[in-house]
Amino acid sequence: MNTSRSVFDIAGKERQAAQLEEQSAAPNFWDDPRAAQQVMQRLSRLKAEVARWREIQGRINDALELAELDDDSLNADLTTEVDALRKVVDKLTFEALMSGKYDAENAIFSIHARAGGTEAQDWAAMLLRMYLRWAEMHGMKTEILDQTDGEEAGIKSVTLSIKGDYAYGYLQSERGEHRLVRISPFDASKRRHTSFALVEVVPDVQGDIDIQIDEKDLEIDFYRSSGAGGQHVQKNETAVRIVHKPTGLVVTCQNERSQAQNKERAMQVLKARLLDLEMQKQQAERAQLKGEHVEQSWGSQIRSYVLHPYQMVKDHRTDYETGNTAAVLDGHLDEFMDAYLRSKVGESAA
Repeated sequence: MNTSRSVFDIAGKERQAAQLEEQSAAPNFWDDPRAAQQVMQRLSRLKAEVARWREIQGRINDALELAELDDDSLNADLTTEVDALRKVVDKLTFEALMSGKYDAENAIFSIHARAGGTEAQDWAAMLLRMYLRWAEMHGMKTEILDQTDGEEAGIKSVTLSIKGDYAYGYLQSERGEHRLVRISPFDASKRRHTSFALVEVVPDVQGDIDIQIDEKDLEIDFYRSSGAGGQHVQKNETAVRIVHKPTGLVVTCQNERSQAQNKERAMQVLKARLLDLEMQKQQAERAQLKGEHVEQSWGSQIRSYVLHPYQMVKDHRTDYETGNTAAVLDGHLDEFMDAYLRSKVGESAA
């Protein structure tokens, strides 16, 4: 619990909430409705976080008082409460490790099949299922913004919105290249194949992002959606592709019903990715000043999933591993995320 206390300062959060409440009481607070709404969202989140920790503190105190009664008839109830508290505290401690500026935000999550044709595209589809299962377990909402299917199987790429508390904080651990080793179901000779897929994660920041985009730097195309949506989608050029020429970033969106909606959502995604590029640039500059090695996070191999000749999933950044590959591919990723977040806190403290 020492780590969580150092990251999650309850008294500090209460002070921040009090300051925001004072700010919201100002006569001109709602003159800028968008900025005011962002403040109120921040205030609501702070109050919820503090309330959860205060509730847990109260339950722990109640359990300690029961234990001091030394009444054998209360043992069963006390054991049940202690087990329940342990699970809640573990979850809150996990979230307390996420102290980054955008960790509490939603996430824009992309998976791209790397070289390898059908084999890599099938691996990308397996990863998509894994993350959809993980999101479902955590009560998060998912929405596919754009998807390109493979010719024979799997997917070439997919971009989805994942909405829920600390979605970006959790999923930041997944950014990088994921490697699969298995006997290929597409190889008649049953040979072992190695496949790669790239995962990208950026914060889906609520409200305006302070990123300026010049219209002349954009190349915007509209086309017919290839995804679900029935006759309406197929007959109209509702899908949008935006190229940001200075960076080469390409964003597509075809999930919304109208061209205008798809363009608006694509611009939000583009701003989020430009913000992420700026964050990476600042991180690299800080690391250089400290004389640290700067990792090329977009293309670095972060995790291996070996299904043959043995069963193992190993994270190469933390060395955390497990032999239960079926559970991992079914979305049980919290142990890997926890190990990554703890390693990040250790690096920050060093």
